[in-house]
Amino acid sequence: MKILHLLASLLIMLVISCKTDPKNTESSVNIEQTVPEKIAYAHGLENWKNVEELKFTFNVDRDTTHFERDWIWNTKKNEVTLISAGETTSYNRKQIDTVTAKVDAGFINDKYWFLAPYNLVWDKGNFTYEYSDTSEAPIAKTPMQKLTIVYTSEGGYTPGDAYDFYFEDDYIIKEWTFRRGNQAEASLTATWEEYVDMNGLKLARTHKNAEGNFKLYFTKIEVN
Repeated sequence: MKILHLLASLLIMLVISCKTDPKNTESSVNIEQTVPEKIAYAHGLENWKNVEELKFTFNVDRDTTHFERDWIWNTKKNEVTLISAGETTSYNRKQIDTVTAKVDAGFINDKYWFLAPYNLVWDKGNFTYEYSDTSEAPIAKTPMQKLTIVYTSEGGYTPGDAYDFYFEDDYIIKEWTFRRGNQAEASLTATWEEYVDMNGLKLARTHKNAEGNFKLYFTKIEVN
């Protein structure tokens, strides 16, 4: 009888231990990432928390013209400095007025070209998205995956705009299309190339159109 009682006790303990196994708790369940999140983290978003300052020069070559401007962004204080045409303007993004709004619009544009993959997480809730596992990339003319995001019609400097991101199984962006106001035709299509790894951030330094008369690129990149 003692042996039977002992076996019964062991069975009860085994059942209890199975119910309290951490592997069976909800806290240990892996939550599947969304496609926007997969793209953001494939580009190193988890390392952004270590960035205190970002410096870069935004360059555009269109036909025979060249344009550039330098940015310094203190990410912790959200302080931005623009250096362009020999003039320097500094401001805090928490205190934008009519004077700095135009400068900030330029910063948001240039930063978006540089860090768009991260905005897929940062801007969560400000856009809707659709995903296709097979779509022809407009420049490469090869099958790729496609993510389309459409920003809401309120807020921001360019509300209602749409972007089509093209990528392969590694979720690294290869091309994108910008469609102003979510219009059907493309406003601009460009490559994402010449990636560089900066402290774990995967950043595309160059964007070109199919015709070869437009090149947007980044130089003097520093991630501190």
